[in-house]
Amino acid sequence: MPMLNLGILAHVDAGKTSLTERLLYAAGVIDEIGSVDEGSTRTDTLALERRRGITIKSAVVSFTVDDVTVNLIDTPGHPDFIAEVERVLSVLDGAVLVVSAVEGVQAQTRVLMRTLQRLRIPTIVLVNKIDRGGARYEHVLEQISARLTPAIVPMGEAREQGTRDARFTPFTENRLRTPLLDLLAGQDDDLLAAYVEGGVSDERLRAALVRQTGQALVHPVYLGSAMTGAGIPELVAGIAELLPAGAGDADGPVSGTVFKVERGPAGEKIAYVRMFSGTLRTRDRLPLRDGEEGKVTAISVFDQGSAVRETSVSAGRIGTLRGLEGIRIGDSVGVPRKPSAHEHHFSPPTLETVVTPCHPRDRGALHLALTRLAEQDPLIGLRQDEIRKETSVSLYGEVQKEVIQATLADEFGIDVVFRGTTPLCVERPVGTGAAAEFNGKAPNPFLATVGLRVDPAPVGSGVDFRLEVELGAMPYAFFKAVEDTVRETLGQGIHGWQVTDCTVTMTRSGYSPRQSHAHQGFDKSMSSTGADFRGVTPLVLMSALREAGTQVYEPVHRFRLEAPADTLGAVLPVLAKQRAVVRTTRTHRSTSVLEGWIPVARVHELGQWLPGLTRGEGELECAFDHYAPVVGGTVPDRPRTDLNPLDRKEYLLNVARRV
Repeated sequence: MPMLNLGILAHVDAGKTSLTERLLYAAGVIDEIGSVDEGSTRTDTLALERRRGITIKSAVVSFTVDDVTVNLIDTPGHPDFIAEVERVLSVLDGAVLVVSAVEGVQAQTRVLMRTLQRLRIPTIVLVNKIDRGGARYEHVLEQISARLTPAIVPMGEAREQGTRDARFTPFTENRLRTPLLDLLAGQDDDLLAAYVEGGVSDERLRAALVRQTGQALVHPVYLGSAMTGAGIPELVAGIAELLPAGAGDADGPVSGTVFKVERGPAGEKIAYVRMFSGTLRTRDRLPLRDGEEGKVTAISVFDQGSAVRETSVSAGRIGTLRGLEGIRIGDSVGVPRKPSAHEHHFSPPTLETVVTPCHPRDRGALHLALTRLAEQDPLIGLRQDEIRKETSVSLYGEVQKEVIQATLADEFGIDVVFRGTTPLCVERPVGTGAAAEFNGKAPNPFLATVGLRVDPAPVGSGVDFRLEVELGAMPYAFFKAVEDTVRETLGQGIHGWQVTDCTVTMTRSGYSPRQSHAHQGFDKSMSSTGADFRGVTPLVLMSALREAGTQVYEPVHRFRLEAPADTLGAVLPVLAKQRAVVRTTRTHRSTSVLEGWIPVARVHELGQWLPGLTRGEGELECAFDHYAPVVGGTVPDRPRTDLNPLDRKEYLLNVARRV
């Protein structure tokens, strides 16, 4: 049976989860439609999701349309949970992008559509809520064409919109023919030639629509209401006809991608995997990270709304795997897939906050709980400060902070408070620096010779470690200890921020060979160990980095601000105060659109000011763009959480205490 892995995506409150409920009801999977407001939907299973009425974690359900089995993945709509959406996009065959007929195209809608187009995921658009007061589907179609993509095909029109009797009326073939030909022929030379000659049949035109939709060149647009069911049968038929089923050879090599990890009732890991090739069976052994291996102890696949225990999961399907304790989100199962030329990742978190337990006795439990949450969301970066007994977490926004707080209270029984949110900066070297410590020469107390040179590298290149010494000059384990320690130490630069975009070259090496006394064993006091290289490397690296010098860079968002033209006089001074740089300004009729850059640290404050400045009509869209040098004022420092190799005396005392 053909399989279709379908994602439902939308800006928050566009009706995405309600649409999922309606699709399950239409397919006969559920007998009663759940309510987001009442917390009774099938996919919002977390207590916090039901209480707040928002989707936080992606969820998988399934239903059948004709002979196609659809695995439907409901995704979060709030931008603070964009990382959850990112992981889902990598396993989709097609998507339905939901747009509200009342609110129209919103900030997150644009972000999602750009990503769907970049990844070339076949997408159908649903204009939802045509039954709501204020619904304006004609205006929304204009917005979609202007702000998302002009390659849209309205498949019908809404009658009696704005009322409970609103319904979707599909266009007849004759009504649809001319606009469809104009759009499709522009991307198909054979169809264009037949069009000019006047010989395009309805069957050929429909086949061209199916083909170009499957290639993500055009996007059919349906109208409807998830609440009343208007237009849903036509949407379901369009999904089955226009979106391509998942491909894959069940007899080929095993290859899949883990896009979600959660914990079961007994604390066991459950990995959600999309299989692209081959067949994975219970008791199969899989290689995991760091050379580990795991055995699949149980497999479930999705069927008619539920996860059903099976002995295998094959290409094209989504399944859950148990028994793989070392598995993480993003891991490959079997043969890794080749990265797509259009592969895109959303930006990493650009904010950080310190979380502390209300009761000091919960410190250990808090760290364990945050580690569990980071397993489910790898972009929640944890930073443990053993000196101050504090834990920092990286975030996308304030709503995510509230969700983490509520999750810790509900699931782990830990009450926490957060400090103020601060931007996550980075450091980059501004010049070249070098340093060395020699075995047996004061003041080096370690039995190891390490020389390092730090050079700046192109923006976005990350950290590269190289050797200018012979690999056979000493045991490989010592070289590995140096490289691993270099990467770990660069987590905190001169000002305490992650150091990136640099090349670190090992220029000197040396060690004391293994020594032993007669009739005795190994003498550590006379022989080098990995601990010697791990101990001296931070001192050498930070000395080289101090000589090179570093510049602190703060995260900057690109923004798009749409507001009434007559409010610009009030908006522009506030943008300047928030250190925003306006690159372009366009005015159309009574609306102005400003685009530019703004420091991440100022986005939240601007969002608070905006409603009052624009009579509640302003719309701000932000996304990470780049890091910019911190200029003017005091360079922000981040408290260190390591042994502080910038202070040699303190570092050696800390190392001695640790030993």
